[in-house]
Amino acid sequence: MDIFANRSKSWDMKSRRVQGAKRIATAIADRIDLSREMSIADFGAGTGLLSLFLSDRVGRITAIDNSPSMLEVLRDKIGEFNCPIEILNMDITKSKIDDLKFDGIVSSMTLHHIDDIPNIFRLFYKMLDRDGFIAIADLDMEDGTFHSDNSGVFHFGFERDYLNRISQEVGFKVINFETVNRINKANGEFPIFLMTAFK
Repeated sequence: MDIFANRSKSWDMKSRRVQGAKRIATAIADRIDLSREMSIADFGAGTGLLSLFLSDRVGRITAIDNSPSMLEVLRDKIGEFNCPIEILNMDITKSKIDDLKFDGIVSSMTLHHIDDIPNIFRLFYKMLDRDGFIAIADLDMEDGTFHSDNSGVFHFGFERDYLNRISQEVGFKVINFETVNRINKANGEFPIFLMTAFK
């Protein structure tokens, strides 16, 4: 079921989302030595906002998402990207990923929609080439009020120590967290962290 079907067309119309993606992309570029030789994956790419802001810094992007409607919006603006982009409509937790190898995996505001966190980190590790990186932005632990509708939400944000422990157990190293954005809503301010780590 595509939980974003009713929201995909208007997704990019919120300047808060666009500016948030831009801030996250800038933070990733500040912390990771990106190059035009790199092939990266954008996990939970959605309409491609994060990918778009990284497309002038890497050689190739594979946009992965299980929402056909979000990826349709991405396809409509594919000419705006500054590098080749491949679109994969798939759920990596249910698909064969042996042929997917990347120099890095980026992700923005997707992790809290994933039920099994240890498993997704294991899959990320498997998908990375030697010395590859992850750069994941998501919510710090919140009270469940960030979304007006929590359908498809498995985690009300995360404790950073928990993600640090899980990623270490998988094998990641040089793990860092930093607050890179804050989303202000009527019901409060929600910090967004960027987690980076290396294989």
